[in-house]
Amino acid sequence: MSISLFSVMPLLKRSLFFILLLINIFSPVDSLLENLSSLDSTNPVPLGSAAAVDNSPVFKPVLDTLAPLNLLSSFPEDLEINEYCSELLHVFGQRYVSYVNCLVPAARPVKVCQKCYSSYGSLVDIYKNISSDQMGPGNVSCSYSLLHSDRLMLVYLLYSNLEDIWKSSACEHCVTTEFQSLTNGTLHFLAILNQTLSCFDKYKQGNHTELCKNCKNTYKGLNELYSQMEKDNILCIDLEDSMNLTRSLWSRTFNCSVPREETVPVIAVSSFMLFLPIIFYLSSFLHSEQKKRKLIHPKRAKSYTTLMNIQDKRS
Repeated sequence: MSISLFSVMPLLKRSLFFILLLINIFSPVDSLLENLSSLDSTNPVPLGSAAAVDNSPVFKPVLDTLAPLNLLSSFPEDLEINEYCSELLHVFGQRYVSYVNCLVPAARPVKVCQKCYSSYGSLVDIYKNISSDQMGPGNVSCSYSLLHSDRLMLVYLLYSNLEDIWKSSACEHCVTTEFQSLTNGTLHFLAILNQTLSCFDKYKQGNHTELCKNCKNTYKGLNELYSQMEKDNILCIDLEDSMNLTRSLWSRTFNCSVPREETVPVIAVSSFMLFLPIIFYLSSFLHSEQKKRKLIHPKRAKSYTTLMNIQDKRS
């Protein structure tokens, strides 16, 4: 029985196809096993560790093609502030730091108005430029972009906090309107204060009786000046704090006192009010006795006259 060539050809084609398929399937597996065995022999790594996953040719990530994730360094030009507003913001930050650095050393004893009025004036000037509606270079106003473009409004918030400190200190009573210098009244008070403290330093050693005696007039003048400035409402926190410290030195540290001139009138008025009831009752008593006498004498005189008339008629 003979087999024709045409009937065998399809069978050969099918066998060849399966052989090729088996070769393609098992050849990658063999290469993978060889790689794993070589890795295990050269650098053994515990199974299941992170290093095992990283060193695996299957799970090794392609790190060389990935750049680090960073925030965007800039936004589109239409969303950024211009160069002029950015420069104003930079100057504002410098002057803000300068004023804060001045406030901290001046906190105790309080000298925020005396020492920091110049730096505060500079901060006010730059904030006026930022908040102004006038157009800067390029017809650009920085008021909205720097103050009101976000919910936090950080620049406005920072400035408001320092402005509240200035107003709470009442520094406008001791500093000129243009932040150029201290007022004349403030300078005069500080001069009298320095004289008083110099007197304290001169006599504070030894017996304080000499201090109380020799510094009485200077301290008294300082008190009178402070009282007048308090009535005129021209005091700031610097003067209030310095006067409180001076009074504490005078009364507590040196145990001195100043007799007040109004003590004598007060004592006189109090004595008069004390003796007023006695004077009232005494005058009332004397007045009543005198009135009784005035009522009795005319009555006796009338009865005597009437008796004489009756006797004349009878005679």
